[in-house]
Amino acid sequence: MSQRWALKNPHAVVSIATPLSNAAEDSMNMRLKRSVGLLLVSLLSASLLAGCGNDQHVDGGHANDRSLRMQEKRARQVADAWRASAAAAAWARGYYPMADAVQKPESGWRSEADEHAYETKNFVLDGELPSTAPALGKVDWGNGKNLTRPLIGAKKAYRSFALNRSDGPRLTVTGARLGTTTIVTSRGRATVPAWLFTLESYDTPLKRVAVTPSELPEPPIGQARQGDSGGLRSITRLAGTAADGRSVTVKATHGSCDDGPVAKALQTDESVVLYASIAGAENGTCPAGMIEQSVKVELSQPLGDRLLLDAFTGRPVPFGDPGGMAPSWT
Repeated sequence: MSQRWALKNPHAVVSIATPLSNAAEDSMNMRLKRSVGLLLVSLLSASLLAGCGNDQHVDGGHANDRSLRMQEKRARQVADAWRASAAAAAWARGYYPMADAVQKPESGWRSEADEHAYETKNFVLDGELPSTAPALGKVDWGNGKNLTRPLIGAKKAYRSFALNRSDGPRLTVTGARLGTTTIVTSRGRATVPAWLFTLESYDTPLKRVAVTPSELPEPPIGQARQGDSGGLRSITRLAGTAADGRSVTVKATHGSCDDGPVAKALQTDESVVLYASIAGAENGTCPAGMIEQSVKVELSQPLGDRLLLDAFTGRPVPFGDPGGMAPSWT
């Protein structure tokens, strides 16, 4: 018991100092434990209610000079780890799509209802799909650069985008044949095998890339430790690259008690390392849940075939939503 508390509560001190029976002492100990327990529960509840704001403020608020230096240091570590690494060599040899694996008909959608059906993945099959296909297909970048990769069958390709059979607007697939399409990859634009699905009332097909991506190489650096990287946050995915390659748009998450995500780039000859944080986080109570938002990052030079890396994960930034219609790779 502290002297300060004793001075403010002399009567309590006299009472406690009086010898007690074992039963009375046990009763007092139980009341004391109960009071301490209630206090801890109260403090924990207050912490949870304020957690959204406080967590964002401590780990991801305004990037002050110190936190920004920590983020840049981590980005530099990631760039250095990937430079001339076995993982970088494997990436340079592989096939990694950086655009949608499913491509809309070149003629465009006939109506808003058809567009809605596509966005909600609402398809119906009214016909036969090929049951056989070659085991392998060629990814061709031109100039003699190509790679052989396994193909997926027509039925599996169909199931990758036809995920809904609900009432309402639907697109009807009447058949499919194996053809080709072009797609942007980590090594530039390539011609690849694709399943061309015929749609009822459409003259041009819906295309689904048929060749499978290469396996993601084991990164040469691990994920950043939460709290040791100046409020660094992960990049969710790549949403697109500008036609001139001088900017990329990525998706990042934030809470409802801040001003949104901020992303910067550390650029080298071999890679572009993106590092994201949260701006304007507020203290206090805020609703739980995360919000995904697009962030555009300007580059001093076109991205080209440089590695696009996430400073937090230490991995390449993936294209597309892993839980979406047809993720390019995860």
